[in-house]
Amino acid sequence: MTITRGRERRFEVDAGWERLPDGLAHADVAAVDVDADDRVYLFTRFDGQVIVYERDGTYVRSWGKGVFTTPHGLTVGPDGSVYCVDAGDHTVRKFTPGGELLMTLGTPGAASDTGYVSGRPVRVHSVEGVRHGGPPFNRCTNLAVAPGGDLYVTDGYGNSRVHRFTPDGELIGSWGEPGTGPGRFHLPHCLDIAADGRVFVGDRENDRIQIFTPDGTFIEEWTDIRRPCDLTIAPDGSVYVAELWRPRGRSSFTHGTAERDQPGRLTVLNPNGEVIERWGDSSEHRTEAGYFIAPHGIALDSRGDLYVAEVTYSFAIRPGRVARSCGRHQLQKFPRVGAGAETSARRHA
Repeated sequence: MTITRGRERRFEVDAGWERLPDGLAHADVAAVDVDADDRVYLFTRFDGQVIVYERDGTYVRSWGKGVFTTPHGLTVGPDGSVYCVDAGDHTVRKFTPGGELLMTLGTPGAASDTGYVSGRPVRVHSVEGVRHGGPPFNRCTNLAVAPGGDLYVTDGYGNSRVHRFTPDGELIGSWGEPGTGPGRFHLPHCLDIAADGRVFVGDRENDRIQIFTPDGTFIEEWTDIRRPCDLTIAPDGSVYVAELWRPRGRSSFTHGTAERDQPGRLTVLNPNGEVIERWGDSSEHRTEAGYFIAPHGIALDSRGDLYVAEVTYSFAIRPGRVARSCGRHQLQKFPRVGAGAETSARRHA
């Protein structure tokens, strides 16, 4: 499969890129990121750990098994530090590239007070149980490093806020409450920081990206988006978004009940929020290479190659949406081809 824009060949697909060594296993890849040398870091579930590869798929190392409760987000900082966001443990941990713990944000196992109670009947999503915004963390989701080094964390499944920290982990401030208006969230799930400091937040169950100043002042929203699970901003300012499948009959807080199946897909937007290209939007072909079942993480390397991670087991196999034979559909690499692939540079590298 080749993804094109007009007549320009943009990406091909390498679905078998990961060469998992004997003795290692996973059923989900919750997150993916790359370092300045284009090594690829996976944050996996079942077994929960970090697995590192060279850009050609050669295995380097793994670490963290037994440490994490619910692996969710992973970010490689400009200095090579690896930030692991554990939604089940309500923590963000900072490690060296080899897995030595450097810092922990949040108290392991202790959720902040947001009035959230799980297990209640819901109309759209369990985040309806969040009664008010609270301090860090209650089922946090992802982290991004700003150009100046500040850390921003989305706190989404049991909270409705974005938190800003100093590089040393001191809380600077937070913003957000449950809801659909500007600056409100129903599951802030992902974020990235533009070169000018603007904060792009994927507001998943409100089907939008909200954009803020560094201190949390609302600027604008982009709404031609479906359940944004992860996003990354390319050096040219374009925004790559991994969008989660919404099965027919499931609802959105902003668009009501889906009358048709809305498959997982990948969307690229220009710096003004206009769609440049979009692919994978197929119910019929979703289990094939180049299409998506449950896209959950996304990363770009220095050559412009794209990696998309999927939580196929958690989202689709376990509830019976796809067959168990789809279990290997967890990570796809999309090598960039054509003019310009050699000249792109990873932001912050």
